[in-house]
Amino acid sequence: MIVRPFKSSDWPDVWAIIKPIFHAGETYAFSNISETQAYEFWIQNVSATFVAVDEHDCVLGSYYIKPNQPLLGAHVCNAAYVVDENQRGKGVASMMCEHSQEAALKQGFLAMQFNFVVSTNTGAVNLWEKLGFSIIGEIPEAFQSANGYVDAFIMHKKLSVI
Repeated sequence: MIVRPFKSSDWPDVWAIIKPIFHAGETYAFSNISETQAYEFWIQNVSATFVAVDEHDCVLGSYYIKPNQPLLGAHVCNAAYVVDENQRGKGVASMMCEHSQEAALKQGFLAMQFNFVVSTNTGAVNLWEKLGFSIIGEIPEAFQSANGYVDAFIMHKKLSVI
């Protein structure tokens, strides 16, 4: 498995991963996003998009990085990750997160912040903590899950050479 820059020919595979995750309404605040909107969000309005691929160049997951804020806050980046449901638990998210930190450093970012980690997404919360991220804030009842309102975390890590 390797992580490489996104190519336009990857989009159908990335969309096939993003669509069920976003439409499930369990981990991202999108429930009925169109393919065009997803493309703008994941590809066009970011600094860089990457994909994790297997030895046959099949897309296993994807992530993006972008400045978390403009201008005087642009030294902190934001990132988001999706992994194909059949590839979960195989280290894809971990590898992409480590790669994203290296890519962020190369782009001059000093820290990485996740603005909206749904508290019930314990797999992600545990992985980000394992990779050195800290919960620096909690937004009460910020996410409307199928089972009611749940909290969201703000997670942060100062970047250094991995």
